[in-house]
Amino acid sequence: MPTRVTRQTVDLSAYPDLVVLYLGMRVNQLYGIRTFFSFGRKISQSVADAPDGLLLHEPVYYSVFPMNMGMRQYWRDLPSLLDFARSQPHRQWWLDFLKDSGGTGFWHETYSAKGGMEAVYDDVPKPIGFARFAGIQRARGPMFGSAERLGRTYDNTPVLSEKDLYE
Repeated sequence: MPTRVTRQTVDLSAYPDLVVLYLGMRVNQLYGIRTFFSFGRKISQSVADAPDGLLLHEPVYYSVFPMNMGMRQYWRDLPSLLDFARSQPHRQWWLDFLKDSGGTGFWHETYSAKGGMEAVYDDVPKPIGFARFAGIQRARGPMFGSAERLGRTYDNTPVLSEKDLYE
């Protein structure tokens, strides 16, 4: 006998500045397995430390081959997310990764309740997500930092400057 679907929704009115972040890492080279697992431990510890503004962190498994895993995070607002990204040890991990991806690729896509979406794909060999249908361009100049890609004026200083990375 059929049963009616139980439909539910949420009241997000208490979170007018909510930011949803999807992040992923994939293994591109065999030696990237070590990098992949070392980042997993680092991220688990940072989440356990309950950074201010992180409402929820959920692992999301994408595929076994190629090894590709990610997470979904809900942040109270963009300033909280950017403050975390600029803090240690996250800032150092990001700098180290951007100087040498260790045989992996990393991506994130950000969705904001205030409007705007942005993404970055680092050493991701095949387009995924937005990159499968939107034009791809280099993440340089005004496209370097996520706040600018979102069109936000909140302290547009990127987590790392282009100078940190390329000089």
